[in-house]
Amino acid sequence: MSPGDRLRLAARYTFSLGGGQLSTFLSSLSMLGLVLAISLLIIVLSVMNGFDKEMRERILGMVPHVTLQAHEPIEDWRAQAALVARHPDVVEVTPFVEFDALFMRGERIETARGIGLAQDDPAAASRVLGSLPPAGLQAFRERLDSLVLGVGIADRLGVVPGDEITLIVPGSGQGESARPTRFEVVRLAGVLDTRTELDEVAAIVPLALASQLAGIGSGVNGLRVVTSDLFAVARIGWELVNSLPPGYYATNWMMTHGNLYSAIQLSRDLISVLLFSIIAVAAFNVVSSLVLVVFDKQGNIAILRTLGASAGDIASIFVMQGAMIGLVGALLGALLGALGSLVVPGLVARLENLLDINFLNTDVYPVSFLPVDLLLRDVLLVAAVALAMCVVAAVYPALRAARLAPALVLNQDR
Repeated sequence: MSPGDRLRLAARYTFSLGGGQLSTFLSSLSMLGLVLAISLLIIVLSVMNGFDKEMRERILGMVPHVTLQAHEPIEDWRAQAALVARHPDVVEVTPFVEFDALFMRGERIETARGIGLAQDDPAAASRVLGSLPPAGLQAFRERLDSLVLGVGIADRLGVVPGDEITLIVPGSGQGESARPTRFEVVRLAGVLDTRTELDEVAAIVPLALASQLAGIGSGVNGLRVVTSDLFAVARIGWELVNSLPPGYYATNWMMTHGNLYSAIQLSRDLISVLLFSIIAVAAFNVVSSLVLVVFDKQGNIAILRTLGASAGDIASIFVMQGAMIGLVGALLGALLGALGSLVVPGLVARLENLLDINFLNTDVYPVSFLPVDLLLRDVLLVAAVALAMCVVAAVYPALRAARLAPALVLNQDR
């Protein structure tokens, strides 16, 4: 038999539109299982990729990669910042001040960790305050008593930009070193709506005001460092500490968000293994389907053998049929999975509006929406693995068809 003849027979067994043909029904059933498994895997992988991307680009874009602090307030922070900026892996250096605070509006009180950032620092504006509207960013830069709150805190306080809020910094220490409780009336310049967990904790004031409230004069608590390599922050932090005077120490994002990032990666790997096993089950369905096709077509196989077809010809017909099932299933599954990945965020958002339920809340999850990042390499990998599994699954039915004894089959049909 020529390769073209074998290909036509395989296509006939797979796609024949004749009514009631068992081989076509079984092939279609196998394809359907593959399409569902592949599309589901691509959608889930895209969602997990979305969480990974949001973690790296959105959340880690606003939190410092490395934080340099000292046991005492840093008075000469400009000189130290210039020293840190010389490191080849350092992209940006920003001073900051931290303090515990209460925010009071009427009878409502919220606690938060206040952060002071330089008003004229473009790095702080682009990274931390990047989601503010231009009017809010301008108000923060112009007023010394301005405040930026995360949308979660602002909603609980019931405030909007332009409202005045009483900021209370509790006193600390005892004796001569005791610091009294400080009260300050600040004006809300803008509301930070990043749709991440930062919306529940962000409370940002100008650096000078934060230093005054923290009782450290013109000093700062530390330096926020952005690096060029997210996963080398331990090494970079150690090198930066060694380049600074004694008394400094470094923390990095892996200490605060590392467990979350690892959990996302572990979940992605476990779900991939689980869903690839579903594809393996679908491929096993190809085995059972082709075995039944061989049984159904054993009369045709015997006639082909008596007309001169070799065992290899018969085996190749069913391997081709398995490859066709895998190819069509992979293509349709990849297409459906890609379309589903693009549609799922909108469907989830509409369902949330319809039911008035937030499936993802920043009190629990790192983001408040369903992120999706469809990667071509994932689509190609899933489709290629599914196709390979189908080809391998077709080997056993093909060998069984090749071993059929034509005389015995024709004698049974008499």
